[in-house]
Amino acid sequence: MREPVINFKHISMQFPGVLANDDISLDIMPGEVFALIGENGAGKSTLMNILYGIQTPTSGEVWIKGRRVEEFDPRNVIEQGVGMVHQHFMLVPSFTVAQNIVMSKEPRKHRIFFDNAAAEAAVRKLEEDYGLTVPESVPVEDISVGMQQRVEILKALYRGAEILILDEPTAVLTPQETEELFGVIRGIVREKHMTVIIITHKLDEVMAISDRVGVMRKGKLVGIHETRDVNQQMLASLMVGRPVLFDELERTGEPGEPALTVEQLRVLDHRGLVAVRDLSLELRAGEILGIAAIEGNGQSELIEAITGLMPVQSGRITILGKDVTGQDPGEIREAGLAHVPEDRLATGLSGAATVAENLLVGKQREARFNRWGFHQNQAAVRAYAEEVYGRYDIRGAGVEALAGDMSGGNMQKVVIAREFSFDSPVLIISQPTRGVDVGAIEFIHSRIMEKRNQGAAILLSSADLDEVFRLSDRIITLYEGRITGCFRASEITKEEIGLYMTGSRQQGGKEA
Repeated sequence: MREPVINFKHISMQFPGVLANDDISLDIMPGEVFALIGENGAGKSTLMNILYGIQTPTSGEVWIKGRRVEEFDPRNVIEQGVGMVHQHFMLVPSFTVAQNIVMSKEPRKHRIFFDNAAAEAAVRKLEEDYGLTVPESVPVEDISVGMQQRVEILKALYRGAEILILDEPTAVLTPQETEELFGVIRGIVREKHMTVIIITHKLDEVMAISDRVGVMRKGKLVGIHETRDVNQQMLASLMVGRPVLFDELERTGEPGEPALTVEQLRVLDHRGLVAVRDLSLELRAGEILGIAAIEGNGQSELIEAITGLMPVQSGRITILGKDVTGQDPGEIREAGLAHVPEDRLATGLSGAATVAENLLVGKQREARFNRWGFHQNQAAVRAYAEEVYGRYDIRGAGVEALAGDMSGGNMQKVVIAREFSFDSPVLIISQPTRGVDVGAIEFIHSRIMEKRNQGAAILLSSADLDEVFRLSDRIITLYEGRITGCFRASEITKEEIGLYMTGSRQQGGKEA
C-alpha cells in the first residue's frame, strides 16, 4: 500500500467573514496527476497556498512525505520538495531564461560573482533530465508564453521539486502549447515519478490529463473521484450543486447590414510600438465575430482603439455608417456602442460604489432618474437596479452593497447587465467569463447569444478558445497585430486555428 505524498488533515482557513476552507482532509498519492476544481471562491487556491506555505491554516495539519509541516513558509516547503507555477508567471523579463531559472540559487565564481556559464550548463542538464527544451541565453521577454511556462516549471525543478502545483496552467496557451504541456506532465510523472496537482476550470482538460479529481464547493471538499469514473457534466454539477446544461446555444436569424467597419487601422501600444498593423474588418448585425489570439498580439489595442480608449494613428472606424475615428468613449457610446472591458476591476466598475450606482452609470442623466434636473430620484434608481439585478441573476447582499465586496463572477454580471441594458446595436465584449465559474459561464453565454439573436453585432475577444468557438459565427486570428485568417467557426478545428494564432499559417487577403 503506497503512502500519500501529501496529507491534509482537517484543514480550516478562516478569513474575516469567510470560511475559505472548511475541515478538509485529503490524501494525494505519489506519481499521480490530481486535478482540483471548483467555483470561484470555493477555496481551492487557498488550499494550495497553504500547501505552498503562503498561508497558515487556522486549524489542521499538512504532512509532506510523512513529515508534518511545522512552519508555513515557501522556503521551508520548497526544501521539502514542493514547487508551484502560478497563473501569472513570476519571471524577470529582461533576464535570460537561465538567469530566471537559477534566481535565488545562483552558481557563483569564488563565492562572489554570478557564474553565467555554470547557470546555462545547469539549465542544459535540466533539459536533458526532463526533456524540456528552452533557449537558455535568450531574454524571457523575447520568448512565447508557452515557453515562459516551461521556464517556470524548470525553475521549480531546479529547486528540487518532486511535487508540482500548476495554477490554471493552460489559461493563455494555444491548443498546441496545451498538448505540449500535457506531454511534459505525462513525462515527468511517468519517468520521474513526480506528483502534479492542477488547479483548473477546464473540465475537458481534467478528463484528458488527471488520474483523480477533487471537487470543492463553498470551502468544502465535496467529492474525490477517479477521473475514469466521471464525465464533464457530472463534475460541473458537483461544482455548483445543481445540473449545469452546456447545451448547444440556439442561433436564429441571418447577419444583416454592416454595423461596425474598421479600415486599415494602425494603433501604437503604450510603449510607442505598432500593435495593430493596417487591420480591416467588417462586423454585421446579428453575428458574433470572435477574436482568437495569444495574449499580446494586438487584440487589446484593437478593442481600445474602437472604443475610444486608445488613439488611432491611421485608418478609419465607422459605427452604423458614422465615422467615429478618434472620438472619445462617450461620443462612441452615443453612436451605438457598448463595451464590456477585459478588466472588470480596472475599467469595468467601481468597487467603492454600490451595485445600484454601477448599474446606473451611463443612464444617470435620464429624466426618469432625476427630479427637477438636479436631484436624483432614489426610489426610481433602486427600482431599476433591483429589476436588472434580478434579471441578470446577480447574487450578493443586494443593490445597496458595495460592488467591490462581490465575487468575481457577480462583478462580471454587474458589468454585463449594465452594458447590455443600453440595447446598443454594437457590443464589444472582452474576456466575458475570465475567472468566472461554470454556473456563471452558462448564464453569461446565454445572455450573449440572446443579444446576438436580437440583432446586435458582437465583437468578442477571449483567451478561452472553447468560448470563442462556442459563441462565434466567424473567427479571426491575430498575430503581431495582423489578421492571419478568417473562418466560419463550424469549418475549422481548434488545433488548426492554433497554427494561425502563432503565425505558422496565413490566409491571403487578411481581411474579415
